[in-house]
Amino acid sequence: MADQYAHRGDDKRPTEIPAIRWEEPPEGPVLVLLDQTRLPVEEVELVCTDASALVEAIRSLAVRGAPLLGIAGAYGVALAAARGFDVDEAAAALAGARPTAVNLAVGVRRAQSAHEAALAKGGDVRQAAAAALAAARQLHREDAEASGRMAEQGLALLDELLPGGGHRILTHCNTGSLVSGGEGTAFAVALAAHRTGRLRRLWVDETRPLLQGARLTAYEAARSGMAYTLLTDNAAGSLFAAGEVDAVLIGADRITADGSVANKVGSYPLAVLARYHHVPFIVVAPVTTVDLDTADGASIEVEQRSGHEVTEVTAPQVPVVGTEAGGGIPVAPLGTQAYNPAFDVTPAELVTAIVTEEGVVSPVTAEALAEVCAQSHGGTAG
Repeated sequence: MADQYAHRGDDKRPTEIPAIRWEEPPEGPVLVLLDQTRLPVEEVELVCTDASALVEAIRSLAVRGAPLLGIAGAYGVALAAARGFDVDEAAAALAGARPTAVNLAVGVRRAQSAHEAALAKGGDVRQAAAAALAAARQLHREDAEASGRMAEQGLALLDELLPGGGHRILTHCNTGSLVSGGEGTAFAVALAAHRTGRLRRLWVDETRPLLQGARLTAYEAARSGMAYTLLTDNAAGSLFAAGEVDAVLIGADRITADGSVANKVGSYPLAVLARYHHVPFIVVAPVTTVDLDTADGASIEVEQRSGHEVTEVTAPQVPVVGTEAGGGIPVAPLGTQAYNPAFDVTPAELVTAIVTEEGVVSPVTAEALAEVCAQSHGGTAG
């Protein structure tokens, strides 16, 4: 079904405009998303009335980020159930919308299982839909709580590794409240450091080709009053060489059983730089991002995105002469082929620590990861 946009005031902070929420207007339940493709130019909400609209929002990155994708997937199943669509068909479409991010499939399965369990117990379709919605809301609450615990654990780890404060943190992609039910993963740690006076500088990789760092992390940092500086991805090496980076903090879209980490493309080179320059490389992610059923990094399906994201510069909001809003300005010759993986994989030996809501894994080993997952009351993400 057609989606619609609702504009929000410019004077609100990101935490006042939730990245995702469920609403029940008279015409039927809807899932409302903060459209991240329109940031930072304007804050616009996208209203999804069915699972197919949500699938498109996921594929277009209107909603993105590992934890939030899990929440969105669960709500998508609940939306299909509440509106009388085929739940299994909707679940399959949602789970396959972005293959690398394991949280999406986890969230979908959680709501789908609640729906199936309600029907198996003799519940009617309305009761089953209510069960799916309850599961989605519970996942949303759990993620918000996990975000707070990861921030505490991550800040404690930084203080242990870098006593004295004055942290200069380099981050990649976007890991704040825009990707979470709470204040995020890696960004939440940096935000905690800022609030306690320990953050000297947040270095923000622009994150090619979709500029999630420039558009989204810088947006969140600015509105949180953080000291931050934006840099091109290929400038990170000179920053390390100048001794200006104390730690690297990133999120993750999937962590395999052996501790390999799939994250936005460009993360692996940062890990190599960090190792060479003896800088801690820290991954912050909830236990739901750990996929014990995937043995190693080589087994991860890495999403390949369209080449036009590299060969064109998108004009998301204001039309440029010769283009339409949402179109692209060519920056390469017509017909140029582009290599555009959405993610890369960092092996466990380059990761100093993985921070989860259940504890810190360091050194990163399969046994330590499995133990942390076993501590989670939600089980593993496998």
